[in-house]
Amino acid sequence: MHMQIRPLALLLVGALSLGTLSAQKKTTKKEAVGEAKEAPAFQLMALPYATDALAPVISKRTVELHYGKHLVGYANKLNKLVRDQGIKERDLVRLVQTSSGTVFDNAGQLLNHTIYFAQFKPYAAGMTSEPTGALREVIERSYKSFADFQAAFEKAGNEIFGSGWVWLATDKDGRLSISKNTNAGSPVTSGLIPILGIDIWEHAYYLDYENRHLHEVWKIIDWDIVGRRYMERAEGVKL
Repeated sequence: MHMQIRPLALLLVGALSLGTLSAQKKTTKKEAVGEAKEAPAFQLMALPYATDALAPVISKRTVELHYGKHLVGYANKLNKLVRDQGIKERDLVRLVQTSSGTVFDNAGQLLNHTIYFAQFKPYAAGMTSEPTGALREVIERSYKSFADFQAAFEKAGNEIFGSGWVWLATDKDGRLSISKNTNAGSPVTSGLIPILGIDIWEHAYYLDYENRHLHEVWKIIDWDIVGRRYMERAEGVKL
């Protein structure tokens, strides 16, 4: 009797073991799929215009390289760093304010480029715009005229040695300042709110211009967006 039961018992135990292993494998596969589908901590912005919409001020090729290669690269590197280092911060501005090293570099560039690409509007030949309303008033109080502001802004950008950014920034009381930052720097690290920023890195202009292109970008600045950033400064940086 015992000799008959033992093989049956072994078969049952073996079946249960195989079933358990199979279930574990299925669970592991589900977990792997779940991890693969996990959304990145920081999302890449979608361009609000076609890649050729800024030409001839900024060519389609430059936008494709600048956005499609450089900005995508910053976002991917940052998300990998966040994942690998177990970083919990999900507010990009706060991450820039509190990080250092490669995390700061990639977070700063993601923030800076998001502000940058969102401030443009499609080029229209012969059509330029200027700030209006409260922003126009404070620019004229601070720099005498819009033309004088443009000259001061271009001068500051051209004074940056190497790579960096030139910004029009505001504090929460509405006081304006022109800020120069090297590499991935941003006014947010000084408690200011950037409302207009131009990339001085060569990848922003070298395909289209031999020298820096600050005098050309005025043709595609969307002053409605910049003005809204100024009016909503109490809420901090709006992305």
